[in-house]
Amino acid sequence: MRRLFIILGFIASILAVILSVTPLSKISYIPAIAALIFGGIAFYLSREKQYPKKSIQLIFMLTIISLIITTYKAVFNVVEVGNVEGLELKEKESEEKAIKELEGLDLEEFESDLENTNDLNNQDSI
Repeated sequence: MRRLFIILGFIASILAVILSVTPLSKISYIPAIAALIFGGIAFYLSREKQYPKKSIQLIFMLTIISLIITTYKAVFNVVEVGNVEGLELKEKESEEKAIKELEGLDLEEFESDLENTNDLNNQDSI
């Protein structure tokens, strides 16, 4: 049982370290908390039977490192807004282009096709 919690703790702590250095660093809190829980359970089971605790210490160390990196990134990373004007111009251009395409469509042709399909459906139901 102790080995299971040590393995789960290692997996969770390594996942937390990997996520903490990626742009998805805010998600790394979840595996870090799981690693702390698994490490705590493994520590409790090791303490009962006097097993070595080096692997559990490594789990805690990796988890603390990932929490420090994630907290640092959350506090000191500044979100910079890029060229908003360029995006607004592109949005207006695409909107105008879509309006021109819609104006160019011949809706009478589609309405006649729709009426023909409705007539066929009515004949099938009879």
